[in-house]
Amino acid sequence: MSADPIGRLIRELARLPGIGEKTASRLAFHLLRAPDSQSRELAQALVEVKEKIRLCEVCMNLTEASPCALCSDGRRDGRMVCVVAHPPDLYAIERTGGFRGRYHVLHGVLSPLDGIGPDDLRLKELLTRLAAGVDELIVATSPNVEGEATALYLAKVVRPLGVKVSRIASGLAVGGELEYADGVTIAKALEARRPM
Repeated sequence: MSADPIGRLIRELARLPGIGEKTASRLAFHLLRAPDSQSRELAQALVEVKEKIRLCEVCMNLTEASPCALCSDGRRDGRMVCVVAHPPDLYAIERTGGFRGRYHVLHGVLSPLDGIGPDDLRLKELLTRLAAGVDELIVATSPNVEGEATALYLAKVVRPLGVKVSRIASGLAVGGELEYADGVTIAKALEARRPM
């Protein structure tokens, strides 16, 4: 006897972050009522994103082509690098249109309670980039305990390289997540960054 396809779809959708069983059920039944083409396009988009997206060899952001469009843009200031924890944080800053430097994505933050240390982040790649001629590193991690610990650690390891280290200003809610902040708040926080 085969597994119930509707039940399986609901279980798989419920595994997504922010999707509970009720929402998963609504989504599953929506897909069942939708035209076949819509379901096929969704399935193809999922397969395609898993097959084509990889890390940019320079900034560690998610991209289809490496180096990514941001790293390839000659109009961006390569002497200024904004380091973020996750790709959604990069996109949140980009939406403001106020930052014209380059980025580096750590793919996490220091969290000893969760067993995440410096070796679990994309720090080696960042240090290599900094040695190649960066003047300023802007630390744009979320203003929560893990984000602050990561910022302090970065300042400690980067300062000896002679690179100016600054931190985005508060204005972002303490304990909040950068990816959910509005564009004006992020832009003001970048403008009012402070030395560390």
